[in-house]
Amino acid sequence: MTTAFLDHIRATLSDIESDGLFKRERLITTPQATRVRVGGREVINLCANNYLGLANHPALVAAATKAMQDHGYGMASVRFICGTQDLHRALETRLASFLGTQDSILFAACFDANGALFEPLLGAEDAVISDALNHASIIDGIRLCKARRYRYVNSDMIDLEAQLKAAREDGARHIMIATDGVFSMDGYHARLPEIRALADRYDALLMVDDCHATGFIGPQGRGTPAHFDVRADILTGTLGKALGGALGGYIAGPRPVIDLLRQRARPYLFSNALPPAIVAAAIVALDMIEAADDLRAQLFDNAAYWRAGLAQAGFDLLPGEHPIIPVMLHDAHKAQAMAARLFELGVYVSPFFFPVVPKGQARIRTQMNAALTRADLDEALAAFAQAGQDTGVLT
Repeated sequence: MTTAFLDHIRATLSDIESDGLFKRERLITTPQATRVRVGGREVINLCANNYLGLANHPALVAAATKAMQDHGYGMASVRFICGTQDLHRALETRLASFLGTQDSILFAACFDANGALFEPLLGAEDAVISDALNHASIIDGIRLCKARRYRYVNSDMIDLEAQLKAAREDGARHIMIATDGVFSMDGYHARLPEIRALADRYDALLMVDDCHATGFIGPQGRGTPAHFDVRADILTGTLGKALGGALGGYIAGPRPVIDLLRQRARPYLFSNALPPAIVAAAIVALDMIEAADDLRAQLFDNAAYWRAGLAQAGFDLLPGEHPIIPVMLHDAHKAQAMAARLFELGVYVSPFFFPVVPKGQARIRTQMNAALTRADLDEALAAFAQAGQDTGVLT
């Protein structure tokens, strides 16, 4: 590797750091939980996607352990060669039943699922219309396909209809609308009833990425379409958040769609099958989630209490009811200073800034968890108030 190239990389890294945009990782030395040990200190964890507190649940650990004993550690193969076990099909069937679809297909992550979806299904004669705030994986997946691309302003139904009209006038054979069910940086729900109505009016398909909803939004945690009582033609989601917090993603939908993805989806064809332990634990997680009305109620009670406490302290919050509760700081340096001070006070949060969010919209995204106690929340609220004063966020 040439010196000139490495100097270029070092200069880029220096620019990122000087702009206050350098991201640093902290080493957690305990299982994922409401309190974790980082750098020898126990801190309250407010930044994991562990919505229902299942990431270290004994039942999931036991299921994973048993699966390794019964089915081994890893598959050492892609699915269509010799990487499909009975557990994989059991989970795919279970997911389809849970989500109300004909079938589903597993991937290493939902990033892979979204990367796999569009290219096999849409050709140059087709069109895909994407919400401007969709997750990066949707954006990247769309880039991989040859369909004509249209984008509408976040949750703007007037603009969505304008893009649908444009796609029809441009002669699109098939149109797919792609949206997050919940926009992960803001905690906003997509306006699925209105999107579904427009999709039906213009004979378009509706694809929903429900990563930040499956397991805890809607009846029995079946996600945003169930919450709004509307139909999504294709659903993507993750096993890595409320469903145990490990890894793995999926696409669920009509059986012909899933059958074609098994034949043509490149991340499926060229990636190792999920390990048996992950798959077995996910099946148990789905069983638990269907009966977890108490955890969902506690999660949303925690979210309401936390939001009220932050608002009373004087923080600038985005409106909403989702367990994602962003504290808006706008400046990347200020967000990092606030997060650092909170860590000193025993609260683990992560600052979010460009390119994860637009410039000028830096924030600390707090996330609620059903396992957090009222004492945890009160301690964290006191730390937020102190850190806000110490960093000049609150005056």
